[in-house]
Amino acid sequence: MSYNQRLSNLQKNVSTNKLKNADLDFIEEFVSEENISKLNSNNKTPIYTPQKTLSMFVSQAINQDGSCQNVVDKLALNMEKNICISTSGYCKARGRLSLVAIKNITKDIGKKDEDRVNFKWKFRGRNVYLVDGTTIAMADTEANQTAYPQPSFQKEGLGFPICRLVGIISLATGSIIDINIGTYGGKGTGERMLFLDMLHNFKKGDIILADALYSTYSFISFAIEKGIDIIFVQNGSRAKKADFTTGEILGKNDHIITLKRPKDKPEWMNEEEAKNRPKELKIREIKTGDKILITTFLDKKTMSVKIIKKLYKERWHIEVDFRNIKITLGLSTFKCKTPEMVEKEMWTHFLAYNIIRSLMLDSALYNKMLPREISFKNSLQLYLHYLANSTQIDYIKLLRLIAKKEIGNRGGRIEPRAIKKRHNAYPLLMKTRDVARAEVLKNGHPKQ
Repeated sequence: MSYNQRLSNLQKNVSTNKLKNADLDFIEEFVSEENISKLNSNNKTPIYTPQKTLSMFVSQAINQDGSCQNVVDKLALNMEKNICISTSGYCKARGRLSLVAIKNITKDIGKKDEDRVNFKWKFRGRNVYLVDGTTIAMADTEANQTAYPQPSFQKEGLGFPICRLVGIISLATGSIIDINIGTYGGKGTGERMLFLDMLHNFKKGDIILADALYSTYSFISFAIEKGIDIIFVQNGSRAKKADFTTGEILGKNDHIITLKRPKDKPEWMNEEEAKNRPKELKIREIKTGDKILITTFLDKKTMSVKIIKKLYKERWHIEVDFRNIKITLGLSTFKCKTPEMVEKEMWTHFLAYNIIRSLMLDSALYNKMLPREISFKNSLQLYLHYLANSTQIDYIKLLRLIAKKEIGNRGGRIEPRAIKKRHNAYPLLMKTRDVARAEVLKNGHPKQ
C-alpha cells in the first residue's frame, strides 16, 4: 500500500469537518440529535436553544474569561439581529439544561474515543484505566454549605464548601470515562464509596491502576471475580507486615501471598454479599523503592517485575489529568452559587475536557503518535485560535500543529506539595467576613 493510500485510510478515522464553525455551535459535532432533545424538554426561547446554551456553557469552561457576560456578548456580536446583552436569559436557560444529558454526552465521548484507539496503544490489546480522587472548593453560599459542608476541622465561617471527586480516566486517550461526586466528610463519603458506584464501567480483561486507598479485600475480590487485573499500592498496615521470605517466592522482593477474608464486612456490603466473598485470595506483592505493589498478575513469565513497575508508573498521568481539569480549565473553584448548578458546571468542564481530548486523539491518529505525547494546554490554545479563525484555517492544519508540541518525559517525577512564591502580603482571614468588615468600619484597616 502506498503512502497516500495509508494516509487516506487514516484520515477516514478523523472527523475532518469537526469544529469547523467560528460561532458557538461547535458542540453539534459531539452531540447526537437524541441527546440534544434530552438536554431540555422545556425550552422557552428561540435564542437560547439547548444546543446553543450548552455550547456557550462549554465556551465558558475553555476560555480564560469564563464569565456569563463574556459568552453573551460574543453571541450578541455574532447575531444578525439585535438582542439584549443581559445575562438573565442565558442563566435561566443554563439552569434548564438536563444534568443527566450532559453527563451522558460526556461519557459517550469518552467511550467513543476508546473505540477509536489504535490497538497498539493498548497494553497487549487490553484497556487500562486510572483511578484517583481529588477535591474542589466552591462558592461560599448557604446552599452550597448545606449540600457540601466545609471540613469539620475548620472554624465555622472561615472555610469553603468542598466536594470530593473520584474519577476513572483512560490511559490510552486521557478521556474521562466516569466521575462520581460526594461530600468531603461524613459517613459513606470516602473515595472507596464513590468508586464503588462506578464499578459497572469495568469489564473482563480491563486493567485498573490505583493507589493504596483502593487495595481493599472487597475491591480485589471483585476484580478477580470479573476477570479484571489490578495493580495497586499495598495499604499501610499490610505493607508494614510484608515479609518476602514467606509465601510462594518468585524472586527477590517478589512473592505470592494468600489474603484471608476479614472478619468485619464493609459498611456498604449487605450480609448476603459478605457471605459470598471468597474466604481467601491470592495476590502478588512486589517491592519497588519505598512502595509495595500488589497485583493479580501472578505469572512472572508473562508479567515480569520490570513490566509491572513500568505499567504502574503510568498511573501518574491521572495526576496530570486532574491538573489539566483544575488548573488549565480553571476548575480549582466552582463559581456557581447552588449545588444543582455546581454539578452542571462540573460536568460541563468534564465535557470540555473530553472534547479537547477527542481533538488530541484526532491529531494522534492523523500524525501517527500517542495521544499522551501531545500537550493538553497547547491543544486547548490552538483550538481557541482555530475557533476564532476557522474560516481561514484548515482542520487538517490544526491537527498537524497540535502534534508539533510534544510533552517531555514525566516518568519518576517527585515534586514537593508546596509553593515558593506567595500570592500576596495579606494575612489569612481568620474570622467571618461580616465580623472583619465591622471591625474595619470601626477601627480602620490594620497597619501592614
